[in-house]
Amino acid sequence: MEKIQIIAIIASLLFTFFVIRLIVRGKLREEYSIIWICCTFFLILFSFWREGLDYVSNILGIYEPPNFVFTVSVFMIFMYLLHISIVVSRLYEQNKKLAQEIALLKNKEDKKQ
Repeated sequence: MEKIQIIAIIASLLFTFFVIRLIVRGKLREEYSIIWICCTFFLILFSFWREGLDYVSNILGIYEPPNFVFTVSVFMIFMYLLHISIVVSRLYEQNKKLAQEIALLKNKEDKKQ
């Protein structure tokens, strides 16, 4: 096993530990942690099985494995950004609705007085 493999495995395991620690402390919800744990799983898998990256790249018709890693990484980042945008939009609408309800309740309370 090469030095870079050992470094990648250790870094992935530390990152997994960090994600689990965030979940236990309540700072990261389980639904978001699945993405990070899956990413570290694939990092660990390809750290142990170096030929696997070549194999998957060749099956998909990508000539260089680093191009495959880059393409998948960019795609995953775009997908995650889209998901975060949807969540933020939903929270914005909920916040607006709550602000309107509070304003109506304050108006109703002022009319009583």
